[in-house]
Amino acid sequence: MSTRGSESKSQFAHRWIREQIAAGVFGPGYRLVLSSLASELSMSVVPVREAVRALTAEGLVTFERNVGARVAAVDGAQYRFAMQTISILEGAATAFAAPFLNSNDIAQARKLNNIVRSGLPDLDPRIFREVNQELHHILYVKCPNPRLLETIEAQWRRIGHLGGSLHALAPGRAATVVAEHEALIDLVESGVSAADIEHAARRHRTGSLNADLAARHPELDTCGLTLREGA
Repeated sequence: MSTRGSESKSQFAHRWIREQIAAGVFGPGYRLVLSSLASELSMSVVPVREAVRALTAEGLVTFERNVGARVAAVDGAQYRFAMQTISILEGAATAFAAPFLNSNDIAQARKLNNIVRSGLPDLDPRIFREVNQELHHILYVKCPNPRLLETIEAQWRRIGHLGGSLHALAPGRAATVVAEHEALIDLVESGVSAADIEHAARRHRTGSLNADLAARHPELDTCGLTLREGA
């Protein structure tokens, strides 16, 4: 169990429950029984209730009268909306962060991309997802706008607990992702305009989203609500 440190009981409970959701221990639909959680955390129900309320406000938990609190389920449409938001915001954050990246950041991003490249075509989708997220995080985390970073992380938290159910790589997309990563890293390293970096980063995320939706939710393509490449 994570250490509490200087956190209040409600803050600790909030972080601990969120970690269980992110790790898939508490999957979509999992019922959060306050008394059981309080016992697990060796605290009263009050801070646990406060933590669950905060998680509800974040969209990670839903509450129904006579049912109680459950880990939120995310359907295809909600996933699409979250990823559309991430595509736009990560593109901007990557552009803002680019001037602050150093040679070590670039080298680490290339190393992660090579991990994916060397694992093709049999790379475990879960490993791909983790490496992919770490690579993008390196490219945007030095964005000097903290509100932008907070919003991106909040969107990932809303869908991160889905694990492989919606994040597995669409068929045939892996090699394209590696090439797009390499091109994006080259742009960042070369010092091109922020507009060019933002466009490339957004186009990359959009391509992955549209490929995933086409494979898993083809009916959504007829709604005209997916981002178009180059948008």
